[in-house]
Parts: sequence; structure tokens; C-alpha cells
Amino acid sequence: MGNLRVTKKGIRLEGISEFLLPLYVKEIHSRKDSPLVLQSDRNVTVNARNHMGQLTGQLTVGADAVEAQCKRFEVRASEDGRVLFSADEDEITIGAEKLKVTGTEGAVFGHSVETPHIRAEPSQDLRLESPTRSLIMEAPRGVQVSAAAGDFKATCRKELHLQSTEGEIFLNADTIRLGNLPTGSFSSSPSSSNAQQTVYELCVCPNGKLYLSPAGVGSTCQYSSNICLWS
Repeated sequence: MGNLRVTKKGIRLEGISEFLLPLYVKEIHSRKDSPLVLQSDRNVTVNARNHMGQLTGQLTVGADAVEAQCKRFEVRASEDGRVLFSADEDEITIGAEKLKVTGTEGAVFGHSVETPHIRAEPSQDLRLESPTRSLIMEAPRGVQVSAAAGDFKATCRKELHLQSTEGEIFLNADTIRLGNLPTGSFSSSPSSSNAQQTVYELCVCPNGKLYLSPAGVGSTCQYSSNICLWS
């Protein structure tokens, strides 16, 4: 009947066919050398129902979007069947080896992020930024930040706090420099005041503030302790 042929394997349609009413089939496939094309002036909707006729899954391809409604949506690899992407009401899982975000604004997360490892592309910098609020990293067993072949810098506009509630703060380096420390002054003999001061004594106020005092034969911290009054 025209493009419709009845064969031993079922019904075969040649060319372009139009169905005005619902079509119920068990399987649809194209020729081995041709793709299968489903076309509609509005959208193409594929429904899956259970034995009671209830809708269990729906795939709609429209002019503006592709929508899938089901309990669980999965995308699997063609080679080994690995789950590359899955989504349900509870979580979204990405099983690919690498998740790459190429947008200029990066990735924006409205809530917390849990991951064992964050790294940048080779020869690229990794930047974690909160433009208007705080950036918090928490771990019950510790947070480790290391730069194997470069510098580690921490800058802030106001105060930088290093606090250990039960342990200690350990600084281990060949050279430890404390820049821009305030320098106290005390009256000394004229001969010593004319010479250029190159050696200083490191002093500590009762509140923990550090300052420098010109070194002398003995300790000079008590003579330049007026800096402690300013803090």
C-alpha cells in the first residue's frame, strides 16, 4: 500500500510518513545505512507508560528546549556503559573523568561544595573567590595548602589572624622576616646616637604586640616601651 509494506519481520515504511493519530509499536528502527528522523511542526514527545497506563517517563523535544521527566535520568558511555551523568530528585552525579567549565564567569554554586580535590589546568592559576562575602574552607582533620614550586601569599585589608586553640603555630624557614615593625626610641649617649643604628632588639608588649628597640649593651625594651601604650 504505497510506502507501506508488510514483511515477515513487521511493517516497513519507505520515504516520509505522516501519522495523524497515536502510533503504538514495540520497536522502531531505521535502515542500517540511514538515520531515524522524527519530525514535527511543534514538538516531538516520547512517552513511556507502565502496565496500568500511567505515565512513567517523558521526553519532549521542542523549539526552545529539550525536557525529560522521569524518576532518574542517565547518560552512559557507548564503549563500556559507564554512567557519565545521572540526575534524580536527591542528587546529580557526574561520572566523567573530568568536568570542564569553559564559561568566562566560571562555576557558581548556591550552597556548599564537597570535593576531595580541586585543581586548575596545567600552567593555569587556580582562583577561589567570593566577591561580596566570605570564603570558608573547613575540614575536620585539617586543611593543607601547598605551593611546591612557587610562593604562597595571604593578603587582607584589615587583620590577619593565625589561631590554634589547642596546638601551636610553627614557623620553619631559613629566614623569617617581620617587616614594617614599629621602632621605639630611647635616649642614649651622643656618640651612640650619631652612629647609624643597624642592630635592633625584638621586644614584646604585654598584649603580644611586637616592636623593635635599638640594641644596646643591655636590654633597651623597657626604655622604648611607650609603643605598648599606643596599641
